Amino acid sequence: MKKHTEFLVIGSGIAGLSYALKVAQYGKVIILTKTDLEKTNTSYAQGGIAAVTDRLDSYEKHIEDTLIAGAYLNDEATVRMVVKRAPEAINSLMQWGTKFDTTSDGSLDLAKEGGHSAHRILHHKDNTGFEIQRALTQQVKKHPNIEVLEHHFAIDILTQHHLGQELRRKTGGVVCYGAYALDLETDVVHTILAKNTFIATGGIGNIYQTTTNPEIATGDGIAMVYRAKGIIENMEFVQFHPTALYNANDRPSFLITEALRGAGAVLRNHKGFAFMDKYDKRASLAPRDIVARAIDNEMKLSGKNFVYLDGTSITNATWHEHFPNIYKKCKSLGIDVLRDYIPVAPAAHYLVGGIKVGHDACTTIRNLFAAGEVTSTGLHGANRLASNSLIEAIVYAEIAAENSVKKLCESEYNEAIPEWDYKGTTQTEEMILITQSHKELMQIMSNYVGIVRSDLRLERAFKRLEIIYEETESLYRRSIISKEICELRNAINISYLTIKMAMDRKKSIGLHYNIDHP
Repeated sequence: MKKHTEFLVIGSGIAGLSYALKVAQYGKVIILTKTDLEKTNTSYAQGGIAAVTDRLDSYEKHIEDTLIAGAYLNDEATVRMVVKRAPEAINSLMQWGTKFDTTSDGSLDLAKEGGHSAHRILHHKDNTGFEIQRALTQQVKKHPNIEVLEHHFAIDILTQHHLGQELRRKTGGVVCYGAYALDLETDVVHTILAKNTFIATGGIGNIYQTTTNPEIATGDGIAMVYRAKGIIENMEFVQFHPTALYNANDRPSFLITEALRGAGAVLRNHKGFAFMDKYDKRASLAPRDIVARAIDNEMKLSGKNFVYLDGTSITNATWHEHFPNIYKKCKSLGIDVLRDYIPVAPAAHYLVGGIKVGHDACTTIRNLFAAGEVTSTGLHGANRLASNSLIEAIVYAEIAAENSVKKLCESEYNEAIPEWDYKGTTQTEEMILITQSHKELMQIMSNYVGIVRSDLRLERAFKRLEIIYEETESLYRRSIISKEICELRNAINISYLTIKMAMDRKKSIGLHYNIDHP
């Protein structure tokens, strides 16, 4: 069954929803989301969103902090563009109803996080992403031009590769015409034709055993663009958040925001020693890659699965006013944060690389735009500065919206795209075949392609992944289409790209650390 829309949005986090709201006045918008509208990576973002809004701060300071954190592998033009457009983007969020914390005089209550030289983090207690998601979801649901298709899984984007050989020859370069989408409630695959398609599917955390990402983060958007011959880059730069709450029963891992260290919390080992001073002069406020590797090393030295975060110097009032959800979570586990140390360990958190996009938010595939964690913009370089991700997502979503509208008159529906071919896929496989392969995949990535890597580990990961890839492709060809087989297939594609790009980089820098290439 075919659907038509001017703008197709795949993903419903801050990037997807802000893009939808910007373009909806120019045509019909369809949003695809594989779960509920509000269940996104954005909802899990605790810390905040970075922007220069204080007269004691400056664009140049924010730019320099971003470049330092990124080991100067950043695209400086991108950094300058995002930083300078950030205050305007914050205004858009507030106009849509996002409520940021303020001080007693009504001014924005700005926090400071690792790698930042000034107080510039806007926040809503310790659930900033949830508040942004709430406001955007509310606006989207009441917009007459936006249709939301919940529980619809985007299988692949539509390009001329889906056309006959003669029609393919007539098209120069890869062009996107929409997407195939599986209705998870009816098992019907819809052919959605769009003049412009926007991908905002978030990150890849679930290729690792321990992650702060929700279970939906399986790299779907990157995998779709890779299969469509779009350019993917910098996948070796996977950021592990240093301080996820250590609790074997939690998946995803509960995030202990970096803002807690900004408020005075200190990392300690099992002997109670504040160890970060011996790794970096910025101590507990060093950039995440340095802190994560330091914790990883301390865990290996002690043989323990975690270190401690000491927040006992933080006042009771600060805990309840700024970190109520962390306080509540710890209390539920018998941890009194006013007296007890919090057990923490690194967890896969954020992907710096992804779909290559230009300053216009265009991918290397025509009529296909992207923003958010799914992209590689050049903003983050080799390592993301804390709280730069949400601001990047909305700035690039706004840029994508501007350019999508400009190109709308140049785009058209391609009615020659065929409906989904169900032939040959009549077999429903045992779910154990899929779940076991996914478990094996996560073990491979966690053990061999984690915080610290080596040539041997990467080689082993590559060889073991090949076996899972062959098994899964065979399974996919003969199985009835399902979200689970598609997610596994995507996760394998993403893991391959991560391993391959890690093998190709012969120098340790930022988030990529290989003991054989210091």
